[in-house]
Amino acid sequence: MHQKAIKKGELIQRSGELNSKIYHVHKGLLRGYSIDEKGKEHIFIFAPENWTIADNLPPEVPCDLFIDALEDSIVTVHEKDISKEHQNVKPLVKRLAVLQKRIIMLMSFSAMDRYQHFTETYPNIIQRVPQKMIASYLGITPEALSTIKRKHLKK
Repeated sequence: MHQKAIKKGELIQRSGELNSKIYHVHKGLLRGYSIDEKGKEHIFIFAPENWTIADNLPPEVPCDLFIDALEDSIVTVHEKDISKEHQNVKPLVKRLAVLQKRIIMLMSFSAMDRYQHFTETYPNIIQRVPQKMIASYLGITPEALSTIKRKHLKK
């Protein structure tokens, strides 16, 4: 376990790497994403302050996610064996709960409901990331996001 400063735009994990790490964000903002065969980015999760981000695969399996910094960040880097590091359990439980809800949401919620959930889950990052990234996270186009935001403001 060690602390590390990460510059905005720095890629700290590439899809396909082995022995991925767990990153606990003290300051800044990270994101985890995949890139499909057409080159389209799909944002899987944002990790603002006091969140943890990692690939869910075992250390010996190639990871699925790219992880990079959207802002200059300070993180604590942990090895994948969390049994030694109990302080990681609470953030990981939070992360798993968000991911589970996200999977269910993507399968069954309307775009408006997904946007509402996003604003509740990440209230402090809406102004910190580009709208196209929020649209990617929600699985909609930036144009659809603009429409949803207009309708959301009218409520």
